[in-house]
Amino acid sequence: MLAELLMKHEWRKKEKHIYLPKTQPEIITLKEYNFLTIAGEGNPNSKFFSEYIGVLYAVSYAIKMTLKKVPKPHGYYDYTVYPLEGVWDINEEAKKVYEGKINKDDLVFTLMIRQPNFVNKEFVESMIQLTKEKKPHVLLEKVKFEKITEGKCVQMMHLGSYDNESETFEVMETFAEKNNLVRPSKVHREIYLSDFRKVTPEKLKTVLRFKVTSN
Repeated sequence: MLAELLMKHEWRKKEKHIYLPKTQPEIITLKEYNFLTIAGEGNPNSKFFSEYIGVLYAVSYAIKMTLKKVPKPHGYYDYTVYPLEGVWDINEEAKKVYEGKINKDDLVFTLMIRQPNFVNKEFVESMIQLTKEKKPHVLLEKVKFEKITEGKCVQMMHLGSYDNESETFEVMETFAEKNNLVRPSKVHREIYLSDFRKVTPEKLKTVLRFKVTSN
């Protein structure tokens, strides 16, 4: 038990199949995981977007650091904070006139950071309250604890600018068709392995993923 407590769970090493896919599409089936989430809409290039990210990380680090000071919950282990993820769609008005091109102002998103299995809703809510006291922010009211199951998906590592993601999605959709799989909607998930504030666009690494069903 002591050895387990001393070993840090690093998602880059322990969960490569989820977070470090290759640059070719692959099929993956994902089980239920815990997440901190926050929903919003609008252009991710706007200044407000970084506020959503900052709030999620503030609560995530409050959880991690507080767990080092309090009695450990059952199954506890030290861990590296998981990467930022985002599920993307467009608003209902944009869907009515959609013709293949997306106006980024019409985007709807849910940003999230995964939490270890031993973290529960009650503890998360107490950490949101703690963050409100130490680093108050209006967006903290929108942070939620959710259990999310993605199920069967196609995923692939995208290298380069976010603006070129459509090229990778085309490759993924062709792969899905060849494997008798259907992409039921354009909703997709992105997992950000690079900090866009510090990395040039051509060096960005982003996991792209969408749900599929059997044809």
